[in-house]
Amino acid sequence: MNFELTKGFLASLRTAIEKNDEKFVLENIVDLHPADIAEVLDELTTEEGKQLFQQFNEEKAADVLVELEEDVREKFLASLSSKEIAEQFIDNLESDDAADVIGELPEELKEEVISHLEDVDQASDIVDLLNYEEGTAGALMGKEMIAVKENWTIMRCTKEMRKQAEEIDFVYTVYVVTDKEKLIGTLSLKRMLLTPAKSKITDIYNSEVISIRATAKDEEVAQIMQKYDLIALPVIDELGRLIGRITIDDVVDVIQEESEKDYQMASGITEDVESSDKVWVLTRARLPWLLIGLLGGVFGAQVISLYETDLGIHPEMAFFIPLIAAMGGNVGVQSSAIIVQGLANNSLGFAGILTRLYKEFLVGLLNGLICSALILMYNMVFCDSMELSYTVSLALLAVIIFAALFGTFIPLILDKYKVDPALATGPFITTMNDILGLFIYFYIGSLMY
Repeated sequence: MNFELTKGFLASLRTAIEKNDEKFVLENIVDLHPADIAEVLDELTTEEGKQLFQQFNEEKAADVLVELEEDVREKFLASLSSKEIAEQFIDNLESDDAADVIGELPEELKEEVISHLEDVDQASDIVDLLNYEEGTAGALMGKEMIAVKENWTIMRCTKEMRKQAEEIDFVYTVYVVTDKEKLIGTLSLKRMLLTPAKSKITDIYNSEVISIRATAKDEEVAQIMQKYDLIALPVIDELGRLIGRITIDDVVDVIQEESEKDYQMASGITEDVESSDKVWVLTRARLPWLLIGLLGGVFGAQVISLYETDLGIHPEMAFFIPLIAAMGGNVGVQSSAIIVQGLANNSLGFAGILTRLYKEFLVGLLNGLICSALILMYNMVFCDSMELSYTVSLALLAVIIFAALFGTFIPLILDKYKVDPALATGPFITTMNDILGLFIYFYIGSLMY
């Protein structure tokens, strides 16, 4: 059953916390999914959250901590000592989640928390994960996994797997490695159960295994797991040794973060911000593209001023300025959005820039002909000037074709030079097409009249 947070429930919970009503918390909160509890905690004060956390066992509290929004988690952890963070939460988290939480802490506090960890192996794993660059497979992976040696017998393999499984919550895949820890395959549990106990792993393992280097970008991780429908992906070092695994829940977070970042960039927001951020942070993220838009507007005004004399003689041309500008901007955003999406999910294939431009030219030509024909019919009915009718139709056709080509070309070029192509969408494309669209419109008008 899905949990739905209501104002009434939140008010009752606050009253229960204020009166130390443990019965209400036990009956209505403790058995909820950690994500649902995190949703509740997002609406409470830090002090109320601390009181609520006291009702959870250590494992449940750790799971809830991971699900909290980053800013809420930051405030909550700031109210705890380094020893409390280590013993109450980090000790009960898997290595990848623990590294993520510790990675958000100030440098001095990181060292203090790690020093309080009782499990030396866990502390070592966390330090290792923190050394990987953000946005790489190494920073995403966890160390909890089951690995068996190729020369083990089925009997020994079973014993070793039982030992390893004691420290793991979920077993996704059993990996097969050499004596030097080099990943060579995976092991089917079904085949292992049906094989004589004295047989060796080397006789039954599957040598076809998909893996990724720890230095690979997280976008590549998402693409591989999506392409091959994987729920877990092994991570190897430069020597091919198995060093960790990435699970599907980590990749979903990456996909969400990337889509949010691309959406914000396409909307003209230069930083990763939330609605709860401070006014200055939100202003700083939004102002750069607004200034670019402002500059584009100034250039657009300059283009119009170049043809001020023509407008004085033929003022009816001014009526269609918004139409030309809007159509150019819309077509450009459509074209760039399709290309950016294709680059993001790696679905463009190996076609070159010229091939893409030619295809987009045909699309722009067809759309332009249809729109131009419609506006021509409109002007033939409602406009007395044939020159204006032909000018608007020809300009609209030219602007749509140009905007389609421009919206395709820019993100492809940015991607070629390792710049995020999402920069090409939104305000940038719209502003450039406004300026050039106006120039094309007035230039054609000067030829037609």
